[in-house]
Amino acid sequence: MNTSYLVYSPEVKEAKEQGKAIVALESTIISHGMPYPQNLETAEDVENIIRQQGAVPATIALIDGKIRIGMTHDELEAFAKGEDIAKVSRRDIPQILASKQAGATTVSATMICAALAGIDVFVTGGIGGVHRGAETTMDISADLQELAKTNVAVVCAGAKSILDIGLTLEYLETHGVPVIGYETDTFPAFYTRESEFGVDVNGTSPEAIAEMLRVKWDLGLHGGAVIANPVPTEDQMEKADIDRMIAQAIQEAKDQGIKGKDTTPYLLSRLKELSDGATLTTNIALVKHNAVNGAQVAVELNKRKSSDS
Repeated sequence: MNTSYLVYSPEVKEAKEQGKAIVALESTIISHGMPYPQNLETAEDVENIIRQQGAVPATIALIDGKIRIGMTHDELEAFAKGEDIAKVSRRDIPQILASKQAGATTVSATMICAALAGIDVFVTGGIGGVHRGAETTMDISADLQELAKTNVAVVCAGAKSILDIGLTLEYLETHGVPVIGYETDTFPAFYTRESEFGVDVNGTSPEAIAEMLRVKWDLGLHGGAVIANPVPTEDQMEKADIDRMIAQAIQEAKDQGIKGKDTTPYLLSRLKELSDGATLTTNIALVKHNAVNGAQVAVELNKRKSSDS
């Protein structure tokens, strides 16, 4: 494993030297997931929330041929405003680094970079998954394969409800990825707290979740875990409303021939328009909530690693 491509921010470098808990954050949510200036504000708010919980944030991106583990304010702002930022998954990392292009990491790429940096916990909005109609299109997010092979726990508000959640959970089960509900028995559907599907286990506290992760990796059971953390009750959307808007946005994407990696950004943008901004408000709220609980899990997991060493 060659870590020469990694460059740490001073804050993250110090955290590693002092053995502090570190939480990975993706950069695609900044460059492709939200409009400016909400994307920059949210990125910095999430970092501060993680600090308040006793952990250190590490927003990850590819810049000038290096993997940045921790970004400066100027770098965050450049990604928030930039129009020529590549969206980077596992397959794209070599080309983006070799060409020294600016690249924003998706869930899968962030997991890879976090694992290279020795970071166990990653906070995001929602994971990718099996797209609706995937039985004919084979449109399945690389996030799921990464969860099957990379030892990073992903704290999220479930899978985006634009996806086929049932098939997404079946795929995770096939690949042995545990789906842990954060104080819930029900798998959340991003904009809403509940779906018709359950989780594998109810993680009743940060301590309980951290202990499960420690045991999993102690046993050499490779792969990540999904920590499904429902959006706060006061911030969730009405299920009937979001279902109607998703159906409309998916049909419009199909009519316009939008597919592949362009699908999710289009759908999220269209949902924001159809909901008069409500989906963006919910998205920001759930990411911040994930940061609180994800940082708490990271702190507890770090205590266990410290006591084992």
